[in-house]
Formats: sequence, structure tokens, C-alpha cells
Amino acid sequence: MRTLWIIVTYTLMTLLLIIPLLRIVTGAWERGAEGFMDALVRPESLHAFLMTGIIVVAVTAINTLFGVMTALYIVRAEWIGPRLKRLLNSIVDLPFAVSPVIGGLMIVLLLGPDTIMGALFRDMGFPIVYALPGMILATLFVTFPIMVREVIPVLQEVGSQQEEAASTLGAYSWYTFWKVTWPSIRWGVVYGVVLTVARSIGEFGAVLVVSGNIMNKTQTATTLVYQDVENFNVVAANAIALVLAAFSVSLLLIMDWVKQRKEVH
Repeated sequence: MRTLWIIVTYTLMTLLLIIPLLRIVTGAWERGAEGFMDALVRPESLHAFLMTGIIVVAVTAINTLFGVMTALYIVRAEWIGPRLKRLLNSIVDLPFAVSPVIGGLMIVLLLGPDTIMGALFRDMGFPIVYALPGMILATLFVTFPIMVREVIPVLQEVGSQQEEAASTLGAYSWYTFWKVTWPSIRWGVVYGVVLTVARSIGEFGAVLVVSGNIMNKTQTATTLVYQDVENFNVVAANAIALVLAAFSVSLLLIMDWVKQRKEVH
């Protein structure tokens, strides 16, 4: 029975992961190195990669800051109260409970150009939907729980005794955080950053709804793959998908390296 389960597991991995990945590789190189490079250096490809990079950097920075703060409030802030903590915990998990497309639609309904708030921001010269801010907001909605869920278990595991001792000795809050709290949670934050980057790169549904997928304006790498497939430009779609897959594999290797470093220390 054990051998059978092992065979079934490897078969599923081959069908769901290995074969599709090999198909992407062969499809990307179907026209040789020249066709592969032509697909990557197109103006629309370069712009899509640039937009993806901007979104990843912005989302990762914002999620790291506010994700750590939210985790600290949920675990450490006694003044919030247990009921409010449970409510905050539920709100954090909301993106896991709804489809990214629904999240994008909610942003459009709230901040779209036909809404009061959307029109106000547009008149101020700061459009949200069908522009970069909306794409960042949609990606934030999808990825926000990742950092929080990576940091909370670490905070619960280490406890608050050392922080309370530092506070008793007269240490300021910031000093306590950097000297006591941060060394305990830094690897959890690193995990959260890696997972946030990977999720931001691959986000599609919410960004597609909010961005409008306007070429050379609001197009990311994932939505460009979608457009290339729709236009039967399969080689270009495979080339971009291969770059994204290679980046994801690199992130997995980084995650493995981080875990090894954590075990050593």
C-alpha cells in the first residue's frame, strides 16, 4: 500500500508540475534563442516586467511594515481586548476566504472612475482604478495575510517575558523592538517577504479586474501572458511564463537557504 501511494504521489507531481513546466520550456524555445529573446525584449514585455517589479517592491515594503505591526497588535496589545482581537484576526483572513477577482471587483466598486471617491481622486490627478495605485492596492489585498500569518506564530512561541523585562528596566518601545523582538521574529519576516514576493509576482485575477489590462500602461507580466494566449502568441506567452517560473524557483531556493541558516543558528 505504501508503495502504491508513493507511485500515485509521483505520478500526480509529474502530471501537474513536471510535464507542464517542460511544456513551457519547450514552447518558449520553439523558435530558438532569437524567438525567446524577441518575446522578452518587446516594448510590452519590458513594460509589463517593469510594472510587475514596481508592484512587488511596493507591496512587499508595505506588507512588511503593516504586517509586522498587525501581528504585534494581535499578539501583544492587551488594550485591544479579546473580542476586537478576534475580529481583527478574522479581517486578516478575509483575502483567504474570497476570490481575488471578488477583491478586485470590490476595489472597482469602491474606487472606480464612476464612484464618488474614485472621481474625487481622479480630479486630484491621482486615479486609483485602471492605474498603478489600484494594481498595488489589489495585490495588497491578496497578499496582506501572508506576513501576519508568518509572524504571529513566532511571537506566540517566544512569549513576552523578555520584552516585559526590557520594559521594566526602562527600555523604550522602539529599543525593545529592535533589540529584543526583532531578533526573535526576523526569520519569520524573511519567510513572509519571500512568500509575499512570490505571491505578488503571480497575482492575476484581482490585478486583471482593477488594471483593465491596458497595453503599455497597466499590464503586468501575468496579464500579458493571458493576452498573448488570447492572441495565439503562444511562444511569447511561454517565454514570459518561463521567466516567472525561473524566478519562483529561485525564491524556493532562497527559502531553503534561509531555513538552513535558521537551523544553523
